[in-house]
Amino acid sequence: MRENAIKTIWNRGDCVLNGWLSLPDSFTTEIMANAGWDSICIDTQHGLIGYETAVHMLQAISTTSITPIIRVVWNEPGTIMKWLDAGAYGIVCPMVNTRADAERFVQACRYPPAGYRSSGPIRAAIYGGKDYREKANGTVLTFAMIETAEAISNLDEILTTPTLDAVYIGPNDLALSLGVSGGLVPSSPEVVKAIDEIFAACKKHKIKAGIHCGSVDNAMDMKTKGFDFVTLMSDARLLTYGVETHITAMKKRMAATAK
Repeated sequence: MRENAIKTIWNRGDCVLNGWLSLPDSFTTEIMANAGWDSICIDTQHGLIGYETAVHMLQAISTTSITPIIRVVWNEPGTIMKWLDAGAYGIVCPMVNTRADAERFVQACRYPPAGYRSSGPIRAAIYGGKDYREKANGTVLTFAMIETAEAISNLDEILTTPTLDAVYIGPNDLALSLGVSGGLVPSSPEVVKAIDEIFAACKKHKIKAGIHCGSVDNAMDMKTKGFDFVTLMSDARLLTYGVETHITAMKKRMAATAK
């Protein structure tokens, strides 16, 4: 079975640099996949991406060694299984607030006896290899999003769920749940404290810790802190930043030469 580069990087003790796709376009995906990320997440929750387009995006990623993962819309088993059958090597599941939520999620990602995933890896077997069914349970990764006050109160129960591999922190939803303002980089003391608490619990239970970051400095701070998986912005945000930076610079030079 094709390796999961995320697991390979973790096994050598390093941090994964993850890209994020929210634009429904296979060429944008191809550009991102060739940019040097370790893995890329296709965001079907808040991104503008439907199933058929996402399959084309997965195919674009598969021309590289980058590991593809999917953020699903919700903790719905049928949807999770469909994305795995399409070839996702990991699932990021939003709003995992209880042990029951976590069990429902991870068991949808595992073939029996570890879970109740239905057998039908229509594209996954092509992407992963002929031994996909035999090795999928040990290759596919499960990321539970911790992004509410309720989830924080249930951390120990969630993080001891069998076959849960990792946590992914959503800083903005976490801020909303805590009643404070969000932003590209968490700054509210309540959010910073919550992130520290989640991170400490992950280390305690030997669960990998991931987080979405709004800048290079933010991502480096999280890597230095010990996070195992950091996402740097998104395709849409990187495009916006690049356009704004270059237009601002151009207008300044145009204004300077007009005087």
